[in-house]
Amino acid sequence: MFKKIFLLLLIGSLSFVKAQETAASILSFPNPIEYDGTEFFLTQSKQRSKTLFQEQYIPKDESLGDFTQLLDFSFFNKEIEMELAVRQKVEAIQQRASKDKFAKVNVTESPDGKEYIVDYFISETPEKGDPFIEYNVYRFKQFENGTQQSFLILSYAKRVYGDLKSSAKALAKQRDHLMATMIEFKIPEIKVAAAVPGK
Repeated sequence: MFKKIFLLLLIGSLSFVKAQETAASILSFPNPIEYDGTEFFLTQSKQRSKTLFQEQYIPKDESLGDFTQLLDFSFFNKEIEMELAVRQKVEAIQQRASKDKFAKVNVTESPDGKEYIVDYFISETPEKGDPFIEYNVYRFKQFENGTQQSFLILSYAKRVYGDLKSSAKALAKQRDHLMATMIEFKIPEIKVAAAVPGK
């Protein structure tokens, strides 16, 4: 089940790379969203399955192929076992570390145990374009509304292009600030709009 969930997220992310489009928020979020002093604009919003709704936001004039910052909201209108989802993400980065010497992952649990933060570094050296270090911070959060349960994975990615060693040092210095920003970010109210799967 969880392998299917994250496969859907991966497929969704890849399809977003094709083009930056203006779209209405299926989660009824404001557009743009302000995050850490930067305005992020909705690039595409889709219902990936009966239970998964995904949106990505990037700063103005950026593209998904070579962004410097990215916000992703993946919302499930069903109950998800949070600890299992967190563990799967951590294991994926740990496996990557065998081929990526910059890959490092950390897990932080909120004091009340209702949220988890997974943050990690990875590197990429694409065939075309500049190499980059990418820092990601994922926030896993469960919601309850009466008997209805839902689950959100909110993630923020920041890339620094160029020499990998110096880029890794530059991002490492920003980690504490980027972590605090994610933890303190007030998630907009989620109201799923009517949508047709795959549209």
